[in-house]
Amino acid sequence: MEKLVIQGGRPVHGTVKVSGSKNAALPIIASSLLAAGSHTLHNIPRLRDIGTMVRLMEHIGAEAEWGDSLTIRTNRFSAIEAPYDLVKTMRASVLVLGPLVGQLRRARVSLPGGCAIGARPIDMHLKALEAMGAKIELKEGYVEVFARHLHGADITFNRVTVTGTENIMMAAVLADGTTTIHNAAREPEVVDLADHLVAMGAVVEGAGGDRIVIHGVDELTPKPHTVISDRIEAGTMLMAAGITGGELSIENFPAAMLETLVTRLKDAGMSITVEGNVAHARGGGRPRGINVATAPHPGFATDLQAQFMAYMSIANGTSIITETIFENRFMHVPELMRMGADIAIDGGIAVVKGVASLKGAPVMATDLRASASLVLAGLAAEGTTELRRIYHLDRGYERIEAKLRECGARIERQEDAE
Repeated sequence: MEKLVIQGGRPVHGTVKVSGSKNAALPIIASSLLAAGSHTLHNIPRLRDIGTMVRLMEHIGAEAEWGDSLTIRTNRFSAIEAPYDLVKTMRASVLVLGPLVGQLRRARVSLPGGCAIGARPIDMHLKALEAMGAKIELKEGYVEVFARHLHGADITFNRVTVTGTENIMMAAVLADGTTTIHNAAREPEVVDLADHLVAMGAVVEGAGGDRIVIHGVDELTPKPHTVISDRIEAGTMLMAAGITGGELSIENFPAAMLETLVTRLKDAGMSITVEGNVAHARGGGRPRGINVATAPHPGFATDLQAQFMAYMSIANGTSIITETIFENRFMHVPELMRMGADIAIDGGIAVVKGVASLKGAPVMATDLRASASLVLAGLAAEGTTELRRIYHLDRGYERIEAKLRECGARIERQEDAE
């Protein structure tokens, strides 16, 4: 086991480059199952979750090769299963369901696991596949799907689901007829997947809106693709500048994807300007306490809520943070309170009374984004913070401690004897 040891109280200064998006890369890797041949994917981050997805693809029968880019060869299939040992560590493994059913008309996928931030069932995925002609059975913790004939359908999700939208898009591109997804997820990662599918020969219309139309085609052809920048990492780095009172130039910055966050950070007192794909972010003094509520894109991203709460914990004033997406996404709160934060929880609402400073303490990561919030808190805190269970952090941030250290942060990865 490893831990991060952070000596806080030092502003970060310098330039940091944002990696490729984990949440875009995962479905795009899975989509390679839809076309036989060699798929070259650029800007894929080296993360634990990416490694899990690659192992899953290899289990199914693909060949993977890392170089400057990731190459996936899908000339044969030796399995139609996403086994429990892989899915339990990353719920996004369920993204092979759509392409397996779309290409092979069969799939066997373990019910998903991953971060314990709330119930994230796949019932909407399964109902949509049933509407497209698939037969569904649940056996011993696995979903078994069989479709003698997969056809287009009119599908309405009763709530926004990113992985559900992506799974059904991938199932529909090789189905007979037209599939329409209503109340579709509008996230940039969905758009990136749609762009890749279209490049491969699919007909996908409306991605980025709440209605996506897919006209099935007979086959797809592998095409190279460059994954978009990770907007969550970019947002985290903005707040690293803010919470430490530092100044960062953030390269590969996806400004159009972060308009809501940038607006709220400016409201809190940060200076942020964007020139091309570079953001210049500067913090100065304690931020103003402001209120936010998470919402599907283009609203305030739930994946940035924990980091924003860390920033508001040192605000001049009180902020109210409302979590509307996941019911258990305040598990970082007790750890922030160990560092001196003043936070009260009432259901999905957190009332954060800003304090003058945080104090270093031993803390434990409970999920991916909670890990990032504790890194930010540690950077700002007086004294030493030891962050344990950083395998959560490694699921979604590529070399975060190295990037921050290059900007002056005192942060080291060490072996943890405990």
